Amino acid sequence: MIHEIATLTVNPNQAASFEAAVAKARPLFLESPNCLSFSLDRVIEASGTYCLVVGWTSVQAHIETFRESENFQKWRELVSPFFAKQPVVIHTERVTKWA
Repeated sequence: MIHEIATLTVNPNQAASFEAAVAKARPLFLESPNCLSFSLDRVIEASGTYCLVVGWTSVQAHIETFRESENFQKWRELVSPFFAKQPVVIHTERVTKWA
């Protein structure tokens, strides 16, 4: 499994509305058979900053399958009005897991 980690920046005054939009959009990810997990974390040190962490079967499943889907377009329609900056997306692969 790989993780897509997207750093999302929104206006802090819109945080509650943004979080509600992400909750509404969550099923759009989970409907994909290649999506293994989905979470949104609020960055404590930076108001209005979030990390969206999505587990995928592969980078290709995210980039080539999900991003080309109608559900990705719906996701962007729901959340992009809240973005104060362009999202920054990276993909990670776990090397080890500690208890």
